[in-house]
Amino acid sequence: MPAQGYVAAIADWRRDPQAFWMEAARGIDWIRPPERAFDPALGVYGQWFPDGRLNTCFNALDRHVAAGRGAQDALIWDSPMAGTIKRFSYAALRDRTARVAGALAGLGVRRGDRVVIYMPMVPEAAIAMLACARLGAIHSVVFGGFAAAELAKRIEDAAPRVMVSASCGLEPGRAVAYKPLLDAAIAMSAHKPQACLILQRPQVAASMVAGRDHDFAAAEAAAAPHDPVAVAATDPLYILYTSGTTGRPKGVVRDTGGHAVALHNSMRMIYGMRPGEVFWAASDVGWVVGHSYIVYAPLLAGCTSVMYEGKPVGTPDAGAFWRVCAEHGVRALFTAPTALRAIRQQDPEARLLGDHDLSGLETLFLAGERCDPPTAIWAADKLRIPVVDHWWQTETGWAITAGFKGLGLFPPKPGTGGRPSPGYDVQVLDDDGRVLPRGATGNLCVRLPLPPGCAPTLWQNEAGYRTAYLADFPGWYRTGDAGSIDADGDVSVMGRTDDIINVAGHRLSTGAMEEVLAAHPDVAECAVVGVKDALKGQVPLGLVVLKAGAQRIAREVAEELVALVRDRIGPVAAFREARVVARLPKTRSGKILRASIRRIADGEPAAAPATIDDPAILEEIGAALGGRSSVRES
Repeated sequence: MPAQGYVAAIADWRRDPQAFWMEAARGIDWIRPPERAFDPALGVYGQWFPDGRLNTCFNALDRHVAAGRGAQDALIWDSPMAGTIKRFSYAALRDRTARVAGALAGLGVRRGDRVVIYMPMVPEAAIAMLACARLGAIHSVVFGGFAAAELAKRIEDAAPRVMVSASCGLEPGRAVAYKPLLDAAIAMSAHKPQACLILQRPQVAASMVAGRDHDFAAAEAAAAPHDPVAVAATDPLYILYTSGTTGRPKGVVRDTGGHAVALHNSMRMIYGMRPGEVFWAASDVGWVVGHSYIVYAPLLAGCTSVMYEGKPVGTPDAGAFWRVCAEHGVRALFTAPTALRAIRQQDPEARLLGDHDLSGLETLFLAGERCDPPTAIWAADKLRIPVVDHWWQTETGWAITAGFKGLGLFPPKPGTGGRPSPGYDVQVLDDDGRVLPRGATGNLCVRLPLPPGCAPTLWQNEAGYRTAYLADFPGWYRTGDAGSIDADGDVSVMGRTDDIINVAGHRLSTGAMEEVLAAHPDVAECAVVGVKDALKGQVPLGLVVLKAGAQRIAREVAEELVALVRDRIGPVAAFREARVVARLPKTRSGKILRASIRRIADGEPAAAPATIDDPAILEEIGAALGGRSSVRES
């Protein structure tokens, strides 16, 4: 049976949604408190707290200092890559953030301006985000693993006044220079930022462009602290680009007021965290988990947040996560199933657990992709704590379904993402928009309006938002995931319904990869599908048909394609395998049967659909994929 706290919360929300969220809004300090929770006439489906005014940075930092808790740790930076651990109290983080805000203001950044942040996992990345929020500017963080071409697309779309970057990121055994990638991206982009703020790390010195580039540390030291700027609750806080099926990046917008209310509420309700306790989201600030649960939610809730620059294995071993949890007194760990699979692969008996005191770790939360039951069961058995899978998206910003530690945590059910959070009316629809009964598989959708914290639109692309999420099922938000709801109300997510694949928790577009493959001079046509992988969940597989007369060795072409995707999209794509085939399976109308390719590659039965042009092609593909072996990056 579910916890009574969860039952009561769901009942309260269903009885009066606006009263439920107005009560949650009391957890935030407002410059002008909202008198209305929701206005259905605004935006594409309505907007939350439309008459409220606040500042997110003030709520994350200043108010805790004012409450007498300035000496408490706000952020712990643990970097086995740099061999460094640094602690920042709330007062110290507030002071640094105020000065960086002053430095950005000195470069011309004002309320509503955009700032693109392209940084590794260093404290200055979080400080830059909070500094933008302090000014009422809109930040857009781009994951450091993206190549110059992908960064350029985001610069063009966001049109930032200023860029914030670093001289390098650190990987095991090497430093990755960021500044050449930044310079190349700016050169490619039609939009040119007015200034760049560059953090010089000791491992690599970046060359600076006179008149455009400014040293981060020097600018911070010279700046006067800047006070928080009041903004409307409906003003954008940030833009976070996520993979789309077109060439244009899809900029998810996060509003200020709904975001603050939802994330503050989630720390208590979902994760059971109290002020002063230590929370660790083992993610990257370039992804939504990093935005929500490294930077904003823990600080809004007055917790201590861990920022980790390292890997689950190899820095130095598969006990790295357990060392961090023990050393910093982590109460709740939030990571991706991929990390657990990597740890399990290296230390299947979890012998390294014995080296660390994990008595303070109470719950392990998983998200980013569905966790396979064997991995969840392994972790629960070794850690002897609840392992809670929960489901959410970049677009929602917080959990659609969860396990609700703060509401009495009912026993997790491996293979499911838990039950809907208050605010989310989750149903399974058939392709005609009819609600399906419990147990049936179909399109997972959320009845409008979405709760606070969810994206109200896409950046400068309201029509694209309607098309991507609202048009298919009027009155509903289409998650793009397929799944089912069982008799207990637990939601199981089976996979994506479009061409977005989930590689180690990173949502990537196979369509974007196909565009890269198609650009190769010898490729006539191609298809990229996501296939099962024991470690990453999914990895991309490319099939290409060469142009007639192309006198090339297939392996040479495959190696060139792997390198091309790495250059154009970046290593984050994990594209390591391409196969040259004689032809691709298609419908009579010419549509490539990607689902059939995927099933064959996964070793599943792939019956010829009625629309197939030539059923014999499936046997050819099966033979071509027999004994698949990866073309590895050098």
